[in-house]
Amino acid sequence: MPEKLSPNKELIQELSDLLEETGLTEIEWAEGQTRVRVARVPGAVTAFAPVATMAPPLATAAAEPSHASHPGAVTSPVVGTAYVAPEPGAEPFVKVGDSVNEGQTLLIVEAMKTMNPIPAPRGGTVSQILFSDGAPVEYGEILLIIE
Repeated sequence: MPEKLSPNKELIQELSDLLEETGLTEIEWAEGQTRVRVARVPGAVTAFAPVATMAPPLATAAAEPSHASHPGAVTSPVVGTAYVAPEPGAEPFVKVGDSVNEGQTLLIVEAMKTMNPIPAPRGGTVSQILFSDGAPVEYGEILLIIE
């Protein structure tokens, strides 16, 4: 018999607020086997409910098989919005061709009103940036490649 789930109202409210801030129409959060999907449809009432699932996580990285196994792939640790610079109009943290050191900030992913700096897992040269500034990103999505 499936375990009864009770909604985490705080999480749902934070995800709803994030939808408003970013202008997105839906967002999904997952931890373990629990997923929460919040969506808004203009002019409609949408019910929010956590869903337990046994399905494997979404395979956004699998769409780019050549990048998925790359040792220099830098992935998003959270669902959020990725930014190339610390603030609008500022110089980007890195550009393609830049040399980076391990631990150097590469970008920021904003999640639930928290700015999460993403450090370089290793030193090298940024060979590809695979996201657009201000774009929504998924957990595990490959954001850039360090050679």
